[in-house]
Amino acid sequence: MDIKVKRVYEPHAEDDGIRILVDRLWPRGIKKEDAHIDKWFKEIAPSNELRKWYNHDPEKFEAFNQKYRAEIEGTKALDELVDYIRQHKTVTLVFSSKEPKLNNAIVLRTIIDERTA
Repeated sequence: MDIKVKRVYEPHAEDDGIRILVDRLWPRGIKKEDAHIDKWFKEIAPSNELRKWYNHDPEKFEAFNQKYRAEIEGTKALDELVDYIRQHKTVTLVFSSKEPKLNNAIVLRTIIDERTA
């Protein structure tokens, strides 16, 4: 299983496989038909409170990672996401953050890797 992470604003590529949006809000400035999203898992995104607290502050990323993991661990949304991903050979977790390495999709990929190893 190949799990990639990509900004929604980057061009769609054939090797993306199944594209899963993992944000709670639809990305600004992107039309649904242009996003090439196969599935939108809103429920797996960080809560509004956690998202606002984190505010993509690099100094808060480690704490965000721990809080986000605690927030979704054992939830139906995480189980559904992992089950959905297991059905596909290649998956790209799509996000809108400007931070390519400090966002919820990165945390999710790590969690999924741990669960499917």
